[in-house]
Amino acid sequence: MTDADSNYPPMFERAAFLFAQLGSQAEYRFVALLAPLGLKPGQYGALRILEANDGMTQQQLCDALGIHRNVMVGLVDALEQRGLVERRRHPVDRRAHAVHLLPAARDVIAEADRLALGLDGEMVGALDPAERATLIGLLQRVAVQAGLTPGIHPGLKSESDCTA
Repeated sequence: MTDADSNYPPMFERAAFLFAQLGSQAEYRFVALLAPLGLKPGQYGALRILEANDGMTQQQLCDALGIHRNVMVGLVDALEQRGLVERRRHPVDRRAHAVHLLPAARDVIAEADRLALGLDGEMVGALDPAERATLIGLLQRVAVQAGLTPGIHPGLKSESDCTA
């Protein structure tokens, strides 16, 4: 199948189209892989940050993920209902709540990480290890040039990506 008008470069030769096509595929697959765990991508991202920074305040978590506090409330509510996190009064700031991982979260994070690594392999399976490393380096440069925050998906600003 080819593009309709030969006066323009084929879509398959356009970087923006390929980014969008592969991004959609990666998102679709990742959502499907996380579904049996009862997680959405934004929830997984929050759990990963909490794993490294257990006891962050909700506001610190908002800042780290780049999401609005109203979205954060729903995200933490959903994780709390699943028994993965709990809110506790912050030890220093009585107005703040610290978010802590519960033991069940560590197993869920480990399984989600395993699935994410498998998806990485699936997405770049046609490349040898050197090509994969080159691709990752190039994509990192493009992401930085685009002003994206390393490790944070810009789609997290959407409540549907984060809450149940």
